[in-house]
Amino acid sequence: MTTHDVAIVGGGCVGLSVAKHLAERTDLDVAVLEKEYHLAEHQSGRNSGVLHPGFNYPPESEKARFATEGTRRMKEYCAEHDIPCEELGVLVVATDDSEEARLGELAEQAEANGVEYEMLDSQEEIQEYEPHAVGQAALRAPEAASVDSQQYVYTLGREVQRKGVTLYLGHEVTGVRETGDGYRLATSNSDIDADVLVNAAGLHADTLAHQVGVGEEYQVVPFRGEYYEVTPDRAHLCQSMIYPTPDPDLPFLGVHYTRRSDGKVIVGPNAVLAFGREAYENTDFDLADLKETLTYDGFWKLIADPMMIRVAWDELNKSYRKEKFAEASQKLVPEVRERDLNKSYAGIRAQLLSEDGELVKDPLFVETDDAVHILNAVSPGFTSSLPFGDHIASLVEEKL
Repeated sequence: MTTHDVAIVGGGCVGLSVAKHLAERTDLDVAVLEKEYHLAEHQSGRNSGVLHPGFNYPPESEKARFATEGTRRMKEYCAEHDIPCEELGVLVVATDDSEEARLGELAEQAEANGVEYEMLDSQEEIQEYEPHAVGQAALRAPEAASVDSQQYVYTLGREVQRKGVTLYLGHEVTGVRETGDGYRLATSNSDIDADVLVNAAGLHADTLAHQVGVGEEYQVVPFRGEYYEVTPDRAHLCQSMIYPTPDPDLPFLGVHYTRRSDGKVIVGPNAVLAFGREAYENTDFDLADLKETLTYDGFWKLIADPMMIRVAWDELNKSYRKEKFAEASQKLVPEVRERDLNKSYAGIRAQLLSEDGELVKDPLFVETDDAVHILNAVSPGFTSSLPFGDHIASLVEEKL
């Protein structure tokens, strides 16, 4: 039987960040268990790679703190390790009076969170930065950046191994059981014992937590976000990042444009209920996962809201009808045509839902005497991964 002081389940950006900070500050025997044979196969490698500087989060909230600090630390980390990172900035565009009013609220949050910003009050000012974008006003946040998320995760993986962390690939944790002095983890490869458990299993974090009676009032409901790529000959239509003004009543931002660190321009994502926690195609489904979602009372309470039904229908249309996706894209950049968009990749967002039908919008982790269960590393989880992992590592230190 292999034994470690700390076992971290999940080799994504958060789990590896926890391992990195534990290895830097302690001499603990740390292991990371990842079910895939390659890193960044799921949420950590299937995102837009955007660093969100923190203008969109309430002042003094954990989201704001982790995002602002995470943006700064990620840029430093990328520079140190030669990871592609392009500081392109983002334009948050308002297309009507109500959206322009919300831009004022974003500006106040940016001011309170110490985020650099600029208000653009006309179409002409917008087009100084994005010649093909259309709107009546915009907020520009120049600190937003684009990072190669897969290279970042692989760099973390190499770094933690150099620091003495054991990285188990191809070890899917199928069961968690408390023992008298810690935990026994049954995996697809072998059983592993640990004094302290860190559950950073992302899409499956709730499943593992429930096995030891933690977080039973919550469940992950998977939402698929699909991206299109603008054809190379039309990539000039977006020079940086072009976002819609967020609606505070809706859980997802909506279709937007991102120029990636490799120069490609992606459009998306939508947000549609996935028929499985790893159902990356709109033809994929996992019967057990789907049954779990459809038998969860919290899910039915969520969609009892007529607004959520309308949103769900709109998002479903974008998934199965490309012309609807193109229409949503044209709101920000009217010159984009359906033929300019090629199907790209998709990601699954592990959206935590309470039994009351409430979408959990803030980071949520549950501590016990000898474990930390990260149930919700919600967006901007990638941006926040270094300070968030640092914080979780400090909690683990206290337990040992």
